[in-house]
Amino acid sequence: MKKISTLLLVLAISSLTYAQNTYKGKVVGENNEALYGATIISTTKKGTSTNKKGDFSITLKDNSEVTVSYIGYKDASIILTSELNVIQLQTSEESLEEVVISASREQQKRKEVPAAISVISAQNIKETKPFGIEQIVNQVPGVFMATSKASSNEVHFMSVRSPISTKSLFLYVEDGLPIRPTAVFNHNALLEMNNTSFERVEVLKGPASSIYGSESIGGSFNFLTKNPKPGLHGSIGFQANDMGVKKYEAEISNHNSKNFGFYVGTHYIFRENGPIEHSDYEKFAITFKTINDFSETLKWTNAITLVDFRTDMTGSLSESDYLGGNYESDQTFTERVALAFRYRSTLDKYWNDNNKTSFNFIYRDNRMDQIPSYRVRQFRDDNRQLTGFASGETNSDQFVSYVGLIQHKIDFNFLNSSLIVGGFADLSPQDYVAENISITVDPTTGQNLSYSKNSNDYILNYEADILNYAGYFQYEISPIKDLKITAALRYDKFTYDYNNRIDGQAGAQDTKSEYNNISPKLGANFNFSNTGGIYANYSNGFTPPQTSDLYRNSLVDIGGEIFDLKPSDYNNYEVGGYFKNNTWKLDAALYILKGKNTLITLRDPNDLFYNANAGKTRSMGIEYGITFNATKEITLSYNGSYTNHKYISFFERGTDYSNTPMETAPKLLGMSTITYKPSYFKNFKIAAEHELVGKYNTSFEGQIDNQDGTFSTATYDGHNIINLKATYGYKKFEIWAHALNIFDDLYSVRASYNRFRGENSYIIGNPRAFHGGIKYSF
Repeated sequence: MKKISTLLLVLAISSLTYAQNTYKGKVVGENNEALYGATIISTTKKGTSTNKKGDFSITLKDNSEVTVSYIGYKDASIILTSELNVIQLQTSEESLEEVVISASREQQKRKEVPAAISVISAQNIKETKPFGIEQIVNQVPGVFMATSKASSNEVHFMSVRSPISTKSLFLYVEDGLPIRPTAVFNHNALLEMNNTSFERVEVLKGPASSIYGSESIGGSFNFLTKNPKPGLHGSIGFQANDMGVKKYEAEISNHNSKNFGFYVGTHYIFRENGPIEHSDYEKFAITFKTINDFSETLKWTNAITLVDFRTDMTGSLSESDYLGGNYESDQTFTERVALAFRYRSTLDKYWNDNNKTSFNFIYRDNRMDQIPSYRVRQFRDDNRQLTGFASGETNSDQFVSYVGLIQHKIDFNFLNSSLIVGGFADLSPQDYVAENISITVDPTTGQNLSYSKNSNDYILNYEADILNYAGYFQYEISPIKDLKITAALRYDKFTYDYNNRIDGQAGAQDTKSEYNNISPKLGANFNFSNTGGIYANYSNGFTPPQTSDLYRNSLVDIGGEIFDLKPSDYNNYEVGGYFKNNTWKLDAALYILKGKNTLITLRDPNDLFYNANAGKTRSMGIEYGITFNATKEITLSYNGSYTNHKYISFFERGTDYSNTPMETAPKLLGMSTITYKPSYFKNFKIAAEHELVGKYNTSFEGQIDNQDGTFSTATYDGHNIINLKATYGYKKFEIWAHALNIFDDLYSVRASYNRFRGENSYIIGNPRAFHGGIKYSF
């Protein structure tokens, strides 16, 4: 009997031992970023945590269920399998613990970034059902992206710590890498993006030149693309509105394999017969992305994006047409056609728990052809009557790019410190041709009827090799537990090698221009707890002249030297704070942005555009975001800014405009939202939005001569627009409806003063419009 008992005990122990297995896995966030320190706890309370690569190993009984937790993310309950377990967590509302990457191209918690940074999460994008990119980014305090679905398309104006303009003061990056090269009008970058592929958006306000280089003055926008999810996922959707727009989109992704996953996202959008004449457009965009996990320490990501875009160019409305509701365009043939191809390859190597290197390569191939409405000049006689003739141009801008970036991060076992070092190089040969056209005008209606191309009548015909190389570092250290100090420095050099292919006929003489810059940054965070903290920083930003600013300046004679434009340089001083609990979320920043040699666009006496440096400018203000969870069903939020933009030192044609307000610079911007999610109606949400743009000058202060010895200033009174949005989810379907500008107020997304007409010109805002959509996910 004793032998039998012993045998049964041995068999029991053997059986128990046999049932034990070692499970391996990786814990990642919504964008497949590794989550370091995530806890994995079994039902028997046995646990472990992930390393810096997000990996874990745990020995448990078969079919054991574990709970995976990470601060700032929702818990997940998983039954582990014998295969590599890739566990993807979804973000929660704990914003201060949210992982961001835009401040350093590496994962950081929001509370460790000494800057004004906002995250628009995947859940937020899903709930917003954005009809355009502006409906995403305008939720960020101090950000105003102005576009009109009625009169333009995806062409936009931007204001972040700056006047409303198309200046290259904002950097647009995709997965941390610039979409366009420096000096080739990066404002068009948003036309070349596929917003179907956006997983989340991170907006870093203020100069970020210490990491990203030039053009990130007012802010940088990092559009993080979707990664393949475990299992087969996809969706198809359709949207339409009564402004003539229809959009079809589809997605599919799969990561069933242990080592390979893919994502495809595409859309086709077009408008026909909109409320404004000559405003049709169409766009096809597709993104294909793959991830290869060769091992736990080596990951290879590849992404291809193709965008084919064509649009009419309506142009702005005169004051009489704007106020009188006459939306008959003067244009009949102006257009913009763009074809953009972009390939990115990233190899991430984890050498050990403390060292990681990222190798990046980008190839870009872009072409944009235009008959631009903003280049049309109608001729008038001495009595200011139309003669029936006008001039204009066709132009073609092409470039290819070869970009390399290497970044290495070292974590030290000393005061929680780390060092990031990187090198960057971008060679982008550009080819540009512009030719004169003769235009026939109806002198009665002012409509441009037709055009003819003048053979070999070149305005410009050149090639320019644009080279930018840089080196940078960023060091972080925590001398005490709740204090993080960040110091960064970047050196950039730019070379523009310009070759005029029509010497003696048009354009400046051949030249080689060089620009250098050193951009420092110093900042600190102090966090009282996981729910609140403060920060302060100093940062420098700069932007060199665009090639178009240098080579097609109206002040340059044929064969003359290029106009001597200086790089614009900015110093930013900022303090801010953040707080979050179950009821309130507060985020505020107070800043002063001092600009030197700010680039502005002016018109010469012949009504031709030229660019000049404006001496010194100063923008100062406060940005604030407030969210109040009044009940479990009702949420109120207000994101806004109050700013003052001034010329500190500026002369134009002998007139001193120093210490006067800058034009197109509203002091007050705001977006208020009331959201209602009834508990008795699951998966339904309705929200009311109020968009506020304050009054601003459209001309220089006192620019208008009243011919009676007095001078005045042209202004735009601002606007208040109300939108309603509702969404409902049923099983795998989502439907939504938007009512835009429900009171049908007349407003302009941007107004500017035309000194030759002696009145304002307007880009018309959306009239009252209704937009709806449906989406099926699987």
